[in-house]
Amino acid sequence: MPFPEVEKDNQELYKDGGEAIEETFADAFIKLGGKFIFCDNEKELLDNINVLFESKGWEHLLCADQRIYKLFHTHGIDIVEPADPYQEAADACITGCEMLVARTGSILLSSAQNLGRTTPVFYPVHIVFAYADQIVGDIDDAFVALKKKYQNNLPSMLNLNTGPSRTADIEKTLVVGVHGPAEVFCFFINQHSGTFFR
Repeated sequence: MPFPEVEKDNQELYKDGGEAIEETFADAFIKLGGKFIFCDNEKELLDNINVLFESKGWEHLLCADQRIYKLFHTHGIDIVEPADPYQEAADACITGCEMLVARTGSILLSSAQNLGRTTPVFYPVHIVFAYADQIVGDIDDAFVALKKKYQNNLPSMLNLNTGPSRTADIEKTLVVGVHGPAEVFCFFINQHSGTFFR
């Protein structure tokens, strides 16, 4: 490593008295054009997505995560449909993620997730939810956690998304949403992934 002091600085970043790791992620994510929504629990997640759906006037909201999809229907919120790569007219799609990377404001996704290769990039709006135990300080921490989770069976594709899709290739003008979603929402659930709302 050409600058070993960087790793030392990162280790000091999240100690007591510093900014909470979710605040670090939120700051970086918002600076990149993402929209961060803090939820105390899964009930708030459902309520907030319902409010977003109504405020945007969407007609087709897909969900690639089976457990969250069932949670919507268990609680009588019938705004989501199961994710379908052939549903090209969908307004947005909800997915989970592997990790959130605080320092860069990035979302780590993989092919191990349901429709993990298509849903994060195929629709105009990507809605990601993540739990408190899915946030890590830096990219190397994310890979350590992935190796622990999957061991010798790492997913064949890992995708590090950092904000909405953007390019300046067209006459040096910044254009958002060309190669992927124009809007990315991150709903952060302040509970561990093993604690489920029923």
